[in-house]
Amino acid sequence: MSAQRPPVPPFDTAGALAKVQAAEDAWNTRDPQHVSLAYTPDSVWRNRDQFLTGRTEIVAFLTAKWERELDYALRKSLWGFRENRMAVRFQYEWHDASGQWFRSYGNELWEFDDNGLMRRREASINDVAIAEDERRYFGPRPEDERGPGHDIPVA
Repeated sequence: MSAQRPPVPPFDTAGALAKVQAAEDAWNTRDPQHVSLAYTPDSVWRNRDQFLTGRTEIVAFLTAKWERELDYALRKSLWGFRENRMAVRFQYEWHDASGQWFRSYGNELWEFDDNGLMRRREASINDVAIAEDERRYFGPRPEDERGPGHDIPVA
């Protein structure tokens, strides 16, 4: 039996928004072990062109990601939800070892088990090179930028 990770399905608006913010907060820790605990032990992922199964592969993937994507800062936004599924859009910024900054734009489809753990994640992501002075995100989202009215920009 998996530990429960509230909020649990079926989601209402408040629960869906809380789940998205919790995911954003966890990913902004850049701690692969911590992040992996939001997923079922046999969670299935598609991330760009990679296919992963299980927490061990998720931890390895995230470890390599954050070794490559330096000073990573993420924003997520709820797109829609129904019962145990959500659609989320996101943007994150990072730089590579040479100092080139990128903004990555993406969409995710999430499916949760009855305990609120994500059992399926499908992510499509595009990276756009940006100049350092074009950055929007400088670490985790501040408290005064959370909640309704604080969506992420389209472009």
